[in-house]
Amino acid sequence: KQPKKHKCPIEYPLSCVFISVQGMSKEHMMDIRRQYCNPMTMKVTYYKKPVFLHQGYMQWLWDVDGKRYLDMFAGVATVSVGHCHPKVTAATEQQLKKLWHTTNIYVYPPLHEYCEKLASYLPDPLKVIYLTNSGSEANDLAMLMARLHTGNFDIITFRGSYHGGSPQALGLTSDGAYKYPIANGLGCTNTMCPDVFRGLWGGSHCRDSPVQTIRECSCAQDHCMANEQYIKQLKETFATSVPTRIAAFFGEPIQGVGGAVQYPKNYLKEAYKLVRERGGICISDEVQTGFGRTGSHFWGFQGHDVIPDMVTMAKGIGNGFPMGAVVTTPEIAASFAKGIHFNTFGGNPMACAVASSVLDEDGMQQNSLHVGTYLMTELAKLRDIYEIIGDVRGKGLQIGVEMVTDKVLSL
Repeated sequence: KQPKKHKCPIEYPLSCVFISVQGMSKEHMMDIRRQYCNPMTMKVTYYKKPVFLHQGYMQWLWDVDGKRYLDMFAGVATVSVGHCHPKVTAATEQQLKKLWHTTNIYVYPPLHEYCEKLASYLPDPLKVIYLTNSGSEANDLAMLMARLHTGNFDIITFRGSYHGGSPQALGLTSDGAYKYPIANGLGCTNTMCPDVFRGLWGGSHCRDSPVQTIRECSCAQDHCMANEQYIKQLKETFATSVPTRIAAFFGEPIQGVGGAVQYPKNYLKEAYKLVRERGGICISDEVQTGFGRTGSHFWGFQGHDVIPDMVTMAKGIGNGFPMGAVVTTPEIAASFAKGIHFNTFGGNPMACAVASSVLDEDGMQQNSLHVGTYLMTELAKLRDIYEIIGDVRGKGLQIGVEMVTDKVLSL
């Protein structure tokens, strides 16, 4: 039986041939999913008719029947340079033939080559790197390092935030759907998210985006009233919900799982100042926004004109290969060395080879800027036509389209 063929981007025509599936049936896969996979797997199985994926190449995915899809979700904002990218695949194959696994208690080239390369993408003094296997691991580690360095315990995050699903990171996460009725992530407090579309304040001049909300804005030129009000809410949190000294403030430059939510301009700059006055360090969660996704900058925090004390990252770092990282200052890293922390798989040769090849791919950031800006501008035209579209927002290819039942009441 000849495999079905689909025409693909002209750059790689020979690599885009669909390979027919000779495996188990869809029904058998679903039976296994119900019987042997954790029930949570079925709970998060999207669509009334699940998509049975079989093959990917660059921006395309194929299901087991050979139907081709344009992948606009990228494995939950993870595939940063394309499925089975030729250069990343070649780097992976090359490393597979040398060394699959060893740990960072030994000295091997891929780890050190990658750490030096990653550090070159970050501003001073963010130059000390610890590699993990996921974003949840990275944020867990960031919590520990912040508490060790400051000698304080309490951490502040935004409502609606998502920073991982591990027992510690669940404390940072502020979304009821991810919460369990048990103690987790003690010492974490949520403050109001400065959402200029859904929040109490905000309007058509508040956010750093090619597309602004259609909500009326009463701010004077160069004076954001919404920002002032949300900063007051943060000050209220400091005054009522945490001790006078805190360990850290976690914030995504653009809230990802919470709905691609953007904050008023200058909010993070003022928030960082308040946090540092109270002994805390500022942590930028770049798991979704990092590696050029926002288009205007390589890191999301750069769009806010701030330099955090610590950066966590994952997802796009390895184009889908399990990997994460915590990057911080020499002073904070020194505090972490008070004890011993060991990660068996963090920074393994395979992960470092993959991640290094991702950084070698030119044009990620520029592509996000140009394609994302075009897409948002066109989506905004649809918003102006259809009542169901309440808002279009984001930067680069970090884009949110919010559906509403009543466009007037949602403002």
